[in-house]
Parts: sequence; structure tokens; C-alpha cells
Amino acid sequence: MKFMAEYRDPIRAAKIIDSIRRICTRPWVLMEICGGQTHSIVRYGIDQMLPDKIELVHGPGCPVCVTPIDKIDCAIVLAKIPNLIFCTFGDMLRVPGSHQDLFSAKAQGADVRIVYSPMDALQLAERNPDREVVFFAIGFETTAPANAMAIYMADKKGIQNFSVLVSHVLVPPAMESILSAAENRVQGFLAAGHVCAVMGYHEYAPISAKYKTPIVITGFEPLDLLEGIYLLVRQLEEGRFEVENQYTRAVSEGGNPVAQDILKDVFVIVKKEWRGLGAIDGSGLTLSEAYRKFDAEIRFREKLAERELSVSPVNCISGLILQGIRKPHDCEAFDRICHPDNPLGATMVSNEGACAAYWKYRRFEGKLTKE
Repeated sequence: MKFMAEYRDPIRAAKIIDSIRRICTRPWVLMEICGGQTHSIVRYGIDQMLPDKIELVHGPGCPVCVTPIDKIDCAIVLAKIPNLIFCTFGDMLRVPGSHQDLFSAKAQGADVRIVYSPMDALQLAERNPDREVVFFAIGFETTAPANAMAIYMADKKGIQNFSVLVSHVLVPPAMESILSAAENRVQGFLAAGHVCAVMGYHEYAPISAKYKTPIVITGFEPLDLLEGIYLLVRQLEEGRFEVENQYTRAVSEGGNPVAQDILKDVFVIVKKEWRGLGAIDGSGLTLSEAYRKFDAEIRFREKLAERELSVSPVNCISGLILQGIRKPHDCEAFDRICHPDNPLGATMVSNEGACAAYWKYRRFEGKLTKE
């Protein structure tokens, strides 16, 4: 606890806030990429302690939030196949598909199991050789190496009844998509430290230079975020657009080469659909040719072809929230018909979602504003 307390020291926080206040002369809009950062910002009221000139908007860095609705529909179809065990992380169970979620499918008899790692799913396949086991492989560069390792091990062990439903996405192309949009307001990024711990941050320099936007690699504790905001504001005020690393205790420029090697072996980069952002070139991963035999969408293509067309929920602005264009309190459905017990969009379902953060820490503030 002592270690954590050092990054939540209120005296140091006050000093950094004062430093930000002294250098900030103009309005700036900054985006944190990661949903974990969003929760820290909202939980500790960091945005409310900053000078009024600084606005924080929330980015698409939540793996559950950006998994497209079509992939949820695919997962539900797979889960209902007789004699199939569908494995997923717990936070995917209540993400709404077009007509239901995995939790409802499980209640109707589908064998949906929560696992804590892809290796758990692989072991389940080994223990049940007479049944097909599918793992829902979602997330960013942070979770992709572990999923790649499970597929690599399945191949090495010759396990035939294991496959994965892949929905991996990559952060840098999403940042470019946000910056290139006509309605973009983002002037600086707080990049996600755990993504950079895997991939390094050499990919960010061309983006920063092309869009004249500073990027600061940042951790997740209050002092990490405040220092990151200070570095961003200092760059903007000085007219600089560079990549800086606040999270030096965990991130190096080269990242983790072992993790990168397994990603290059198992996956290839493709155009990918994001929930709320649409299709983005070069923003996703799919299985490489050598491992395509583990692709659940190929193995069960006939069953998946029978599914109905996916339908996005109405009255949900999560796509705009993920782009930093709107905030949860702007949504008419927020805390009225959309809440954690009845989420319309993934941003309300996920523990890292911006809507869930506002509902948990700011729900009454929004009502007061509207009234």
C-alpha cells in the first residue's frame, strides 16, 4: 500500500496542479486513451481540479467497449452450438449484441464459461477432447500476446478442438482516425502506458509529427496522469509536438521484444471494425496463415453464415463518446433507460467504460446539470 500511496500523494498532486495552472494560458482539449485512465480521472476528480481552460475527453481504449456488435452476435451463435464450450472474460457476458448477450445465452442453456486467461481455455480443451472449445480473444496490444501464446501452444501440442474468435485492435491507427476526423477536437494525447510497455512508443512519433499533436506516455495513478497532463500542456504552450514518456518505470521505447515476436508469428495486421468508430485500415489483428486452422470464424463458418444481420442500439451515443466528441452526460438515455442493470452500449457495460465511470462517480451531477 505504501507504494500505491506514493502515486496518490495529495501534496504532490496539488503542486503539479499549481504548475499546470501557472503555464496554461489558452484552452486545450486533451484525450486519455485508456478506459483505466478514464476511471482514475473521474474517480479522483482530476478533471475538476484542473484549470477551466483544460478539457479532458475520453478515448476508445476499452477493449470491451470497442468490440463490434457483429462479433458479439458471432459469439452468441458459437456459444449455442451443441457440444461446444465458449470461453470468455467475465466482462464480455453482459455486452449487448443485436438481440441478446452471452449471459442470456448462458441462461438459455449455452455452455458459456468465464476464464481468467486464454491458457485456462486451452487447458479446458485438453481436458475435453470430445468437445469443441472456443475462446473469445479480444483487446488491444496488451492482451494479444497472451492470446497469441495460447494459439502457439495449441499448435505445438497438436490440440485439434481449440479455436479463437479474434477481435483484437491496435491503438495507433485509432488515434490517427480520431485526429483525421473533420470534427476532431483533440489537441494532445495521454497514451496508455500498458500498451506501450508491450509495443514501445516508436510508432507514435510519426503520428505526433503528422498531426502536430503531442503524445505523452502515461501511467494510471493520479500523479501519473497529472504529470502527463503537465507535460502535454507544456508542449502545447511552447508550440512543440513530441512524444514524451512519463511512465518510465514501466515503459521503454522498444517495448517488450518477446511479446512483439509472438504477435508477429501468430497474427497479421488487417483492416478492422471498431464499435463506435467504424472500419479503420491497419487497426486490427487476425490469425496468420500458419495458424488459421484455429480461427473459429473459419471452423464454424456455416453456422455463422446463418446469423441475422447485426443491429446497433438506438438512443446510444457511445460512438461519439469514444471519439471524444460527446460525454456521457450529453446522452439522453444516460441513467434513464441506460444504466449498468440495462446497458444500451458497451461503454455502460464495461468496468473501463466512460459511461460506467460517470454513472458510478458522477451520475447525480449530470441530473443537476440538466435540471
